[in-house]
Amino acid sequence: MIDPKQGFCPECGSKLIEKPLEGEGIIPFCPTCNDYRFPKFNVAVSMIVINEQTDEILLIQQYGKPFYILVAGYLNRGEQEEQAVNREIKEETGMTAYRIHFNRTRFYEPSNTLMCNFTAYVKDASELNPNSEIDSYHWFSREEARKNIRPNSLAAEFLLAFLDEDK
Repeated sequence: MIDPKQGFCPECGSKLIEKPLEGEGIIPFCPTCNDYRFPKFNVAVSMIVINEQTDEILLIQQYGKPFYILVAGYLNRGEQEEQAVNREIKEETGMTAYRIHFNRTRFYEPSNTLMCNFTAYVKDASELNPNSEIDSYHWFSREEARKNIRPNSLAAEFLLAFLDEDK
């Protein structure tokens, strides 16, 4: 099924049609370029940032919103996910992740984004120096983080799955 947001060929601008491709099913096809156009989406990382010394989890508030979420950001073109985790943590918090562990992925339809979740451990929380993207932050115990993460959010889904598996 052709995504209405991606209904035109990114190469020539022609309207895409649906066409079967052996082994793939129905795929958007450009009759002008005579080529299949697989759906495109964004890729982002979100991180459960843990202070190794205190075993506390960093949650942040952003963009004037009153709820706590995880540190997150989009991948740059050509960037590996682990590089994006390090870059985003450094950019947003000033801290350096020294150990990263992949958790899981979920597709987030509202922004057409594949979210890749990681746990990132920092050794020195004294490096914390949030940039302008962060309005507020707090280090929470695991149980406090469970209670304070934005309810019914993808951030909560990632955090709760991590906490429930880590018991």
